[in-house]
Amino acid sequence: MGDRKSDLDWLYGREPSEPPAEATRQMSAEEIAAYERSTQQGGQQSAHQQAQYQQPQPAPQPQYQQPQYPQGQYQQPQQAPPTRTRRTKRRRPLRTFRRVLTTVVVLWLAYLVTVPLLAWNDVERADVGEIENRPPEQPGTAVLFVGSDSREGLSPEQREQLRTGDIEGKRTDTMMLIYRPPQGKSVILSLPRDSFLPIPGHGENKLNAAYAFGGPQLLIETVEQSTGIRIDGYVEIGFGGFVNLVDAVDGIEVCLDEPMQEGNWLDIPAGCNTLDGVQALGYARMRKSDPTGDLGRMKRQREVLSKVADKALNPMSVINPVRYWNLAHAGTASLVLSQDTSLPTAVGMVLALMRPDEAHTLMVPISDPNARTSAGSSMIWDEDQAAELFAQIAEGNTEGLERFS
Repeated sequence: MGDRKSDLDWLYGREPSEPPAEATRQMSAEEIAAYERSTQQGGQQSAHQQAQYQQPQPAPQPQYQQPQYPQGQYQQPQQAPPTRTRRTKRRRPLRTFRRVLTTVVVLWLAYLVTVPLLAWNDVERADVGEIENRPPEQPGTAVLFVGSDSREGLSPEQREQLRTGDIEGKRTDTMMLIYRPPQGKSVILSLPRDSFLPIPGHGENKLNAAYAFGGPQLLIETVEQSTGIRIDGYVEIGFGGFVNLVDAVDGIEVCLDEPMQEGNWLDIPAGCNTLDGVQALGYARMRKSDPTGDLGRMKRQREVLSKVADKALNPMSVINPVRYWNLAHAGTASLVLSQDTSLPTAVGMVLALMRPDEAHTLMVPISDPNARTSAGSSMIWDEDQAAELFAQIAEGNTEGLERFS
């Protein structure tokens, strides 16, 4: 409003109602210096006041009121709970022992499985070829076990001690038919080597001649046609393997009522004696000084085999790693199996030999043990009783076979 009035006064030439402003006067040098001094002092004082204003003030200390307790009653001030410290983990002895024990057990089980498999791969196999006119398969499993007079595996000293000589080739010294039915007792049936039987393609002769004429194949064929029992497996062991097996179990114990002597190579006193491999072989083979002849010989052979099998599966033989290894490899150098003989079949045979008290231990019924034949002194089977025995086995029935003992 004031500006408009001034403009109108100027336009109409009227005098303003207020006196004009004083013209600007130039300041002298002294005034300028005095003004600058006052400005600097004022700035410093303002900055000092601002710094004092912005300086943080300490927080007031809280005032705690001392709790009042009744006279004569003092309460311990509560303390803060202790901080939890991390405990250093320590191996517990029991846990460490369990881990070590588990590792040892696993390794031991692997050892128990691996050693027999390695030994099994070293076994010699016999090709029995195609056998003609085979009887039908019967329930269960029948294995023909043969002990030959092979000298392989015997040292020169052992051959001299046993008076085996250096005869080339092999002859059957022991023959057993071991049958395991689906249920019931097993059968250990001795087949006398001097049994006078028809041999396919060779007329009538002693049973051990079949092996000499045609090896395992002809022997199996002869046994099958004479018994009507189909052979599922063939196992053969020589003198050397037999000696090594007995030595691997640290010998066997036999008890005699009277001393046993034959020539200058066998001398066993009366009483209980532990026989090594060579002595056990002589004990099993001796027959000239035995009044029962070949019958007593077969009985001793079964006795020795069952005792070897029993000690072989003894827990001490399994716990001792050295004995277990030696036992598994003892017979492989002179053990022969047919191509169709499986590991379970061979194990079943060993189990049957190991438990003679749980098996029918028999011999083929004989009508004449000293018959004069074209092959010399021979054994003649009792045809009726032998046929009855074989027929019952072929049916898979082993009940009541003790009547043939």
